[in-house]
Amino acid sequence: MKNDEYVIVGKIGAPYGVKGWVKIQSFTDPLENILHYQPWYSANKENQWQEIATESRQVHGQALMAKFTGINNPEEARLLTGKTIAIPRAQLPILKKDEYYWSDLQGLTVVNKEGKTIGTVTSLIETGSNDVLIVKGDKEFAVPYLPGKSILSVDLEKREIHIDWEPI
Repeated sequence: MKNDEYVIVGKIGAPYGVKGWVKIQSFTDPLENILHYQPWYSANKENQWQEIATESRQVHGQALMAKFTGINNPEEARLLTGKTIAIPRAQLPILKKDEYYWSDLQGLTVVNKEGKTIGTVTSLIETGSNDVLIVKGDKEFAVPYLPGKSILSVDLEKREIHIDWEPI
């Protein structure tokens, strides 16, 4: 599979305990959905996705945890910290019209209502009330993701988001 056929759904966190377990940061909603996707992939040194086998995955209190095959102590687990977790895009549910996965919005060009390019979506954050696009152009700024208000349209084919919002 090509790299664009994968979607990043999480990140490997710090080691937990003495047997090689790690904390998992999930980008899914709800957070525990990441535990149900199989298999997981992570980028190797050549930036190609390769399967990373897990022995176990679980919810532990408020945290998500995983035990990777062949990782048996905190020192080995620490080498995985910060690596992304991806799954094949085909595993994701099909969305309704005008719904998007965050990974589909990252990298899109942001254009204001006057037609001026103001930057590129570098990431998104969840604030509780609404999601926020982090856009980097001459400066970095946050655009509230409010369809019909600040977000006028999303065109995945043209790789553009049109907004009614101006950076301060």
